[in-house]
Amino acid sequence: MRRHRPLPLLALLLALAGCAPATEPGGASGPPLRSVPAADRGAAPDLAGRTLDGRSVRLSDYRGKVVVLNVWAPWCGPCRAEAPELSRAQQHLKAKGVQVLGLETDAERGAGLAFQRDHALAYPSLHDPGGRLLTRLPRRFRPQSLPYTLLVDRNGRLAGLWVSPLTEAEVRGLTRPLLRERAR
Repeated sequence: MRRHRPLPLLALLLALAGCAPATEPGGASGPPLRSVPAADRGAAPDLAGRTLDGRSVRLSDYRGKVVVLNVWAPWCGPCRAEAPELSRAQQHLKAKGVQVLGLETDAERGAGLAFQRDHALAYPSLHDPGGRLLTRLPRRFRPQSLPYTLLVDRNGRLAGLWVSPLTEAEVRGLTRPLLRERAR
């Protein structure tokens, strides 16, 4: 009996859909930010695994910080464009309590590692071949295009979703109100 291999199919679908403008169900373009009011936030799943360079990391390691969780792939052009912006954001906002964390979805760790090295990323990236970790997120936090970024508040709750490439200025603007919130 022949077994189907879902990971290559998922990679192909992401390649075809990836790097496309964000759309709402039904095809209507929407704003890049989907914010969640503090009272309506649910806990982020404790995504865990190995970084591209082999270190173990968990989302909960960053409890008490605002986490900018960027989902990317090395073959995605907009991902390449935003990588230096995210690195600058990490360097400038780290002391204020912001942590950028990448989640790289390519099946080949080597391609992500080369991307990380070539772009001198100032933040770690979990290696998530085929996006398995992403299936733990609520559906509304799983867009069909790359890159996209999840915002996690200091209490480990999903605070928002940005469905477009980010600039350093946008990261500053998105994290500013979250940094003003109190950690519980």
